[in-house]
Amino acid sequence: MQEIFSSDFWTKAATTLVDWAINNVPSIIIIILLFLISMRLLHFLVNKLHGLILRRAMKGDNQSNLEAEKRTNTLMGIVRGAGKIIIWIIFLMILLGKFGVDIGPILASAGIVGLAVGFGAQELVRDFISGFFILLEDQIRIGDVAIINGTGGVVEKIELRTITLRDFSGVVHIFQNGKINSLSNMTKEWSAMVFDIGVAYKEDVDQVMDIMKEVGADMQQDNEFKDKILEPIEVVGLDQFGDSALVIKARLKTQPIQQWAVGREYRRRLKIAFDKVNIEIPFPHTTIYWGEEIAPLQLQLNKAEKQMSQPVNN
Repeated sequence: MQEIFSSDFWTKAATTLVDWAINNVPSIIIIILLFLISMRLLHFLVNKLHGLILRRAMKGDNQSNLEAEKRTNTLMGIVRGAGKIIIWIIFLMILLGKFGVDIGPILASAGIVGLAVGFGAQELVRDFISGFFILLEDQIRIGDVAIINGTGGVVEKIELRTITLRDFSGVVHIFQNGKINSLSNMTKEWSAMVFDIGVAYKEDVDQVMDIMKEVGADMQQDNEFKDKILEPIEVVGLDQFGDSALVIKARLKTQPIQQWAVGREYRRRLKIAFDKVNIEIPFPHTTIYWGEEIAPLQLQLNKAEKQMSQPVNN
């Protein structure tokens, strides 16, 4: 204890610190600079690779620019994250070695801990394996609109362990990849809006179908919507006899994520077209039918009753 307060101890400590700083600080500074350069280089290479893959994807496949970009963004996000993890691990190992820490036991311990975690965290391993195959099979990409386990929303983030959705209300939903039982991608390659148009039983079905085709053709010629609609409207025909309407089914194929905007505009224009020719869009109602032999009830009032029912003016 007395040695700590002696001048020789502090002189020796200061000399040792200065010698260590002279021998190691320059190399530590170089390591930090190399770390920063590596991070910048990773960012640069990922961006270059992103552009290269995007160009080749658009040339090689008959997919739209949006489809190629969504797939490339998803893959590059995984590559960037994995690259950062590798650079950080190498940097910390070298830095610990410069501070005199023996990293051999650390690596051995990490291997043993990793093996133990592998046996205990089977759910985590399952999430990573499921996430790997989701990316490999290109089931879903960042920017897609998907329904996962019954919950729909826009895909904001895809990682090896989780997928993040944001629904229309702004609520964020996070799903473990290993617990995804059902996945429906609503915007892969192309989308579609299906219409069930109900008209009154008295209307001419052929006339209604012609109007539906005309409205679809007019929208396809519109400058605002012609790039969003991929094919002319498909009017399938009379689909069912409803309780109060004849239901005609149709479909419009659109660019991904554009089906809702196109569908709302089509319904608006169809309502205007139906009003012009007095085609009735029915609402549920009840008609009482008395049969052929029973005449409708008729109320007859004689003159005296009519006079009694009329108000007396003073």
